[in-house]
Amino acid sequence: MTIKDVARETVVTATPEESAMAVAQTMREENVGSTVVVDDDEPVGIITDRDLALHVVSENADAAELTAAELMTENPFTVTEEAGVYGVLSRIADVGVRRVPIVDHDGAITGIVTLDDFVVLLTNELENVSEVIQGESPPY
Repeated sequence: MTIKDVARETVVTATPEESAMAVAQTMREENVGSTVVVDDDEPVGIITDRDLALHVVSENADAAELTAAELMTENPFTVTEEAGVYGVLSRIADVGVRRVPIVDHDGAITGIVTLDDFVVLLTNELENVSEVIQGESPPY
């Protein structure tokens, strides 16, 4: 199974010039915890709700003046659409991230996968295994 099979195709994005306030408003409207910062459709950074809390709220920064480029974590960990699900899951543990932008061979963003998506996938797989076991178990 490739990461494309579980990735979300709709990705909330921002440009490096967008204000932190605009990014936060979009995240609220879209009900997401992160925004991928793109330049010519290529991920150049990522901003999480935690970034907004730590760098805007706690520092009392002017969210209208602070740009996405100033707030983002640069060079986000990305994977191509053909990457294997379990390989990506292993790598996110090594890298220490919860969100992974998915890119095509040209580096353009095509999706995103989050740790929550992996939890849902694994839960569904465990349910399938449970059904097989129950179906093969003798009645008591």
